[in-house]
Amino acid sequence: MRPLTKQILIYLLLVFGFSCLPYFLIVHSGHVGAGNGMAVMMVMWCPAFAALATCRILRIDPATLGWKWRPVRYVAWSYAIPVLYALPVYLATWALIRGSFAFESFAIPLGEAFGFPTHPRATTLFLAIPCYAIYGVIRSTSSALGEEIGWRGFLFPRLVGRVGFTVGCVLTGCIWALWHYPGLLFADYNAGTKPAYALSCFTLMVIADSFIMGWLRLKSGSLWPAAILHASHNLFIQAIFDRMTSPVGRTLYVTTEFGAGLVLSIGCLAFYFWTRRIELPQAEAVAA
Repeated sequence: MRPLTKQILIYLLLVFGFSCLPYFLIVHSGHVGAGNGMAVMMVMWCPAFAALATCRILRIDPATLGWKWRPVRYVAWSYAIPVLYALPVYLATWALIRGSFAFESFAIPLGEAFGFPTHPRATTLFLAIPCYAIYGVIRSTSSALGEEIGWRGFLFPRLVGRVGFTVGCVLTGCIWALWHYPGLLFADYNAGTKPAYALSCFTLMVIADSFIMGWLRLKSGSLWPAAILHASHNLFIQAIFDRMTSPVGRTLYVTTEFGAGLVLSIGCLAFYFWTRRIELPQAEAVAA
């Protein structure tokens, strides 16, 4: 068995094995937020634990996971990219689907939470959203990092070393999506669309995102851009844009991580990064 193949197989066995307990808790409760959010934090760190365990078992230098903080421009773009691909989808939805823009219901609890119940809009625009954008992404990174140490730090460079960039991105995306399926099918990690539709849109979105994150991982030589992009995606889509959107009409079939809108917008951006794959270094050097 080739060395990279052995590393990949051992890693996959460990990550799915480690994920069994937290996913049992999530499926048993029926809620992704089981244990006041501790179960989902546990499952998001399983890819990292599996990567570190694989390094330990096979005596791989953990430095190959890409810990170095590379040029700031990669991190800055990683932070901004989810806003660039998500905001047009939500703006179009709010403009075209009557009653879908629910800023007031989003703002009222935030105004109360910050102690300014009589000025919810101003509080949300000038205090809550900036706090989300600055401090929220730090909190979001604490969980997204667990996944990215595994998916982009360990798995992706080794898959690319075996099968090339394009197939490596597709396989990473498929594995990443499959790993989410228990929460999507057997708990409440679904916005409310039909399971087959949600599963299809989510899988295609994740595969497309894998091209963007994969390009950044190889170009920067670091896992941090992927971690920041993952954190920014979760923050702006789940905590801000989705909460500003009312599920009227066909809204859920366009927005959220389970609608067609992000499949199209992320897919377009993924194609752009795919066309720039010639700029990337050899993946063998990244994983070595």
